[in-house]
Amino acid sequence: MAAGLLALLLVACGSKPRQPDWLVNADGAQDRFERAYLSGDDRVADVEFTRFRTEVSSTAQPGLLARAELTRCAVHIASLDLAPCSGFEALRADAPDAERAYADFLAGHASPEQARLLPEEYRPIATGEGGGAALKKIKTPLSRVIAAAVLLRMEKADPEVLQVATDTASEQGWRRAVLAWLGAQAMRAEKAGATEEAARLRRRMQVAAEQK
Repeated sequence: MAAGLLALLLVACGSKPRQPDWLVNADGAQDRFERAYLSGDDRVADVEFTRFRTEVSSTAQPGLLARAELTRCAVHIASLDLAPCSGFEALRADAPDAERAYADFLAGHASPEQARLLPEEYRPIATGEGGGAALKKIKTPLSRVIAAAVLLRMEKADPEVLQVATDTASEQGWRRAVLAWLGAQAMRAEKAGATEEAARLRRRMQVAAEQK
């Protein structure tokens, strides 16, 4: 009986679908890259993104590689690094429509037709109709901060948008992102003549900047 049960267990294990190694490895590297970059650890972020990209490139699918590059751009944008997404642009010609739509969304100029290709939570942001209320409905913290950055890029970020992004980055302990968003809040306060509020935000930045 024991031998029979063992045989059944082996058959069951053998019949279970197995995720491809590249997918498992890429998923882990992507997660580590995002955490490291948002926390300000460039050395680890660079290593993990290289590993992530290498695993994805093994599929020889330009669409997947374009998505990997967009992941990097989105994480940079979440920390208010608004540089062009050159890694994706080199792959745009072979990228699917959904990836092109996301790239244009990150750049702040997705068309209404492209907005329909985005995840539902991003659609109000892409059309410029969503503000702080729309951000709060986005469950994933990183997606929420990315959406806030897109609103800022589109010059549609009101104080509530900045506050939601700052609070989200703070709750996650994303040092680089929280410094960027506190800085954006401080600049707005200074322009409005709210010197005490600006000073308070600058003090918070000093706390976040402390490292071992």
